[in-house]
Amino acid sequence: MVPGPEDEFHDPLDAAARLSREWLDGMPTRSIVARADVEQVKDALGRDLADAGVDPVEVVESLSAAVEPGLIAMQSPRFFGWVIGGTAPSALAADWLVSAWDQNAALREVTPGVNGAEELAAEWLCDLLGLPSGTVAGFTTGATTANLVALAAARHAVLERVGWDDAVDGIQGAPRIRVFAGDDHHPSVDVALRWLGLGRPVDVATDDQGRMLPEALEAALAVGAGSAAGEDGRGDDGAGDDGSGDDGSGDDRPSPAIVCLQAGNIHSGASDPFEACVGVAHAAGAWAHVDGAFGLWVAASGRLRHLVAGVELADSWATDAHKTLNVPYDAGIVAVADPAPLVAAMTMHAAYLPAAATGIDAADRVLELSRRARGVPTYAALRTLGRDGVAELVDGLADAATALAEGLRAMEGVEVLNEVVFTQVCAAFDGHDVAELARALDDDGVALAHPSRWRGRDVLRFSVSNRSTDAAATAATLDAVRRVLAG
Repeated sequence: MVPGPEDEFHDPLDAAARLSREWLDGMPTRSIVARADVEQVKDALGRDLADAGVDPVEVVESLSAAVEPGLIAMQSPRFFGWVIGGTAPSALAADWLVSAWDQNAALREVTPGVNGAEELAAEWLCDLLGLPSGTVAGFTTGATTANLVALAAARHAVLERVGWDDAVDGIQGAPRIRVFAGDDHHPSVDVALRWLGLGRPVDVATDDQGRMLPEALEAALAVGAGSAAGEDGRGDDGAGDDGSGDDGSGDDRPSPAIVCLQAGNIHSGASDPFEACVGVAHAAGAWAHVDGAFGLWVAASGRLRHLVAGVELADSWATDAHKTLNVPYDAGIVAVADPAPLVAAMTMHAAYLPAAATGIDAADRVLELSRRARGVPTYAALRTLGRDGVAELVDGLADAATALAEGLRAMEGVEVLNEVVFTQVCAAFDGHDVAELARALDDDGVALAHPSRWRGRDVLRFSVSNRSTDAAATAATLDAVRRVLAG
């Protein structure tokens, strides 16, 4: 298509801004669930691609009209269905700028503007969360890919310790890596390990809140903790049942191992006892990784930091600015204390790509070469809030969850099953089908929570993640629960 006039962007962007404001302005009173299904939305959009093009403003306006009935109000202060934050104003505006600037943020010397903002945001985050000096962070699509990148660095590091270079030789025939995680870990860890060819982790026993038991981890690591593996990583008999990889060679290096810990259980909000668990992992020569998608943010709160005491002792961390900092999607964060294995696992080189003269390129921190400057909205959010504002945000989410739990406990036949330490509330309802209660809440439209099953009980799980969830939103949610229980 031939380029249009210099002002060709004005009207479509003005229309998008107007429609976005209307959507956001209606959020406080909007019914939360979608009113149209996928097929209805496709009908409204128009099933067939026409031969002739359409005016851009008409496209924007018709797109909004067709899609909006199928939108769920995830930004509502009464949305508790998953750990999904709202959107802070400066972060949203910065996200618009990122799209308008259209910079590929992979190489710091090619696009220094957005790389400067991203690197500052990463440095601020590491400092804010109390991570060790020298830690390097990068921005991923979300917490799942942050886990993947961190565990790729872990894979490289533990194999390097036993003399295997997975960057050169791959993992076929490599020493077997033993991986451990709590028996109540998030499945995103399983997905990341599967992508990396490491398989499902060994489940380690946890307490009634999903916190890993250090003594159980120590016992699990001790099973098959022989010397570094031989060529096939399966030991003399090739069975590999215990994962020890002892080939009888006399090599006394510990077999490679990774321990996946958790900051913020998805049901209870509890975190593993990091000081003890990381100590056990390191004593066994294992890499300690922390999946802290939402729970790692308590480290930014003076009041709640004790919940993740010792988390800074780990080797890598994954979190998500969308979930707690309320940055738009595409805001995952990976951090690694030693940048060398991260760069070894992620880096790529080509004659046409200018290598960084100093520093570490964004492309050497994450998976993609072609990538938007996804860290810029996080910079905007941190710059807007400052240290005190981030702490107040984290504390406010915890306070809202506590108030919600107290209100639920006051209702007859309702039992809150978890210790409400951060943002998660799991409630069981005697004499009620939880799935039906969730549907009734959907129909009521005021609040949304999703059914789950935890510790053998059917529960309605409330995840408090939105900066706008205040006392009024909490009260309205409790009123909605009372209505559906009475109905």
